[in-house]
This record gives sequence, C-alpha cells and structure tokens, in this order.
Amino acid sequence: MNEKMLKLGKNRSAIREIFEFGNKLRAEIGAENVYDFSLGNPYPPAPDCLTETLEKLIKNPAVHAYTSAPGAQSVREAVANSISTRFGLAQPSSLIYMTAGAAASLCSVLSATVACKDDKVVVFAPYFPEYKVFIEATGATVSEVMCNDKFLLDRDNLEKALDKNVVALIINSPNNPTGAVYPKENLQEIFDLLEKKEKEYGHPIIVICDEPYRELVYGDIDVPYIPTMCKNSVVCYSYSKVMSLPGERIGYVAVSPNMDNAYDYFSAVCGAGRSLGYVCAPSLFQFAVAENIDKTSDFTTYANNGKTLYNHLTKLGLDCVNPDGAFYLFVKAPFLNAEEFCEKAKKYNILLVPSTSFGVSGYVRISYCVSEKTVNASLPAFTELMKEYK
Repeated sequence: MNEKMLKLGKNRSAIREIFEFGNKLRAEIGAENVYDFSLGNPYPPAPDCLTETLEKLIKNPAVHAYTSAPGAQSVREAVANSISTRFGLAQPSSLIYMTAGAAASLCSVLSATVACKDDKVVVFAPYFPEYKVFIEATGATVSEVMCNDKFLLDRDNLEKALDKNVVALIINSPNNPTGAVYPKENLQEIFDLLEKKEKEYGHPIIVICDEPYRELVYGDIDVPYIPTMCKNSVVCYSYSKVMSLPGERIGYVAVSPNMDNAYDYFSAVCGAGRSLGYVCAPSLFQFAVAENIDKTSDFTTYANNGKTLYNHLTKLGLDCVNPDGAFYLFVKAPFLNAEEFCEKAKKYNILLVPSTSFGVSGYVRISYCVSEKTVNASLPAFTELMKEYK
C-alpha cells in the first residue's frame, strides 16, 4: 500500500485529534461541561431562506441528478453574476468550477498548477495545516514564509523565498488562525514583487486565494478582492462558514478572466477535478446556494464571542491578536509553551489547538464559533487555568 497515505490516515491533524478527544469527553461528562474551541464548526444555523429553499428543492427529482462536470450552468452563472456585481470584475461563468467545498477547490487548483517535482508553493505562516498536505500530494515542495510581528504579509521574507521554482502562493484572508485581514497596501506590495519576479523568471506565479471567511469580518473592515489587484489569481471559495454549511461541502473555483491563458488554466482545473474525482459537486446544494447566493448566517454570536474572550483573556494577562475577521483568537501561550498550555487547559475541560500545527510556535488557537453560553461558561475555567501561572 501507499506508505505516505497510510501515515496520513493513521496520524490525523492536531485539530481533528483534539476534536475527537472532545467527543469522548462530552460522552463522559456532558457537552455542557466541555469548552471545545478546537474545530471551526459554525454554531449559528444556516439562513432561514436556505432551509426554505432546501425544503422546496428536495421534492424535485431533477435536483438529485448529475450536473455538468464543472457544475450546473445556471449555478455557475449565479456565482459569476455575484462576483461581477459585488467586486466590479467581469467574471465569466465559463471560468467557474463548482466544487465539494474549499478542500476540493484547493486540491484541484494545486494539481492544475504544479507541473514538476521541483515546483514550490509558498504559504505564509501561520497557515491552515492542510495546505501542507494538499501541496505535497501534488509532488511540490512547501515553502514557508513567516508573516511579520503583526501577522501581516512580509514582503522581505517573501522575496528571500521567491526563487525560479516557485509557481504559486496561497493567501488566506481573513486568516485562519490569526483572524487577520490583509489590507490593500499590504497586498499591493506583495503583488508588485510577484510581477517583478514573473518578468525575471519568465513564468507566472499564481496567487491562490483561499476565501472561506470572506464575508465574516467585524466593524468597517474591507477585504480586498484579490483578482481585481493581481491578474494571475484564482479564488477558492466555500459556503461552509458564511452559510453554516460545513458538512454539505459546497464551494467553487473562480479563475480570474485577466489571467494569462485563463481558459487553458481553467481547462487544467477541470482536468485536475476529473483526475481527482471532483466532478459534479453535490447538485442539491449547488442549486440551494445559487438561489441564496449572497445570503449569510447571523454573525452576531461570533462578534460577541470574540469580544468576550479577548477582553477576559487580556485581563488575565494573556497577549491576544485582536481579530478583524473569521472566528479565531490567536493567543500567545505563557512562556511560549503552547503544548504545555493546551495540556493544562484540558484539566479544566478547555480544548485548544497549539500553534505548532500552523507553522509557528508559542501560540494557541481558540475557535470561538460556539454558543455565547459556552463562551461565558468557559470564563471561570480560563481564570482557574491562569492561576497555575501566577
């Protein structure tokens, strides 16, 4: 058998391991006594209008049939029209590929982009751990580039890593795990550098935009739409977080119409989807999201949870990154020992994820996409935890 796949199957991600530990703990002491901040599993329900659409669609046998491999044409048109209207980019539906969630989007795009074993893909640390798995599955090498001390993109660090073998980089904004949103000025200096290197090396460097949290921002925060700034870009999108549909696995790939050889690149995405078995995304949810294309869940809970935890933990003396988006709080562990902090937290039934999984050390990620009741109930437990460090 494939030893690499055997190893991946036997060693789940740290996030999933902690989540499974939480399942066992809930069975032993009751869910109300477990403060599980491990998995990005949205708490608010899907929008009512989506539920109503599903109730209507599910009675129609036609929605359970195969669609075209890249998705139903009416759905692709709805997605393209939404992008064109919201961001002022004339997005053709012929460059939209419907997928079974962001993972399928990323895997298809990476497989379409990586051409040989010498290719490299840049990820900005801290980063979502599965990027490494997805990239290495294509045969490419992961090139980690550290963000700056404010967790924004660092141009100088990137320039040191940009050799001729770099074919792509992944940008995730709002970011998992820091909650950072990269401002336009920060992105622009990165894209100016990429354009310079593309000319120097004589080949495009594809910017892969991982955007499952695009609409999930707090206050008057603008999330730049990268294809309006960088021509050689492709968006990998998921409705999992914004519509609270993580288990339904529905998303898309949107190739920028400004990309060099955009239609050939889209054909490569289609070919990758074919080779990986990612054809005809779940048809019921294709049609369901198309009818509710710009709807979102109610994010009030996330905003309240973020403020509550940030205020409480900073009062306890912890250094936290104040999130602009997503639903994660990135917290510096006492004495920069994240693993020890997570183990101590388990004694108080608090489940956290150490930052080692995200390519950096010394931090923990708190996923606060839970009920406000759970967050409020966890505060005394955090207080008791921090007494161990006084």
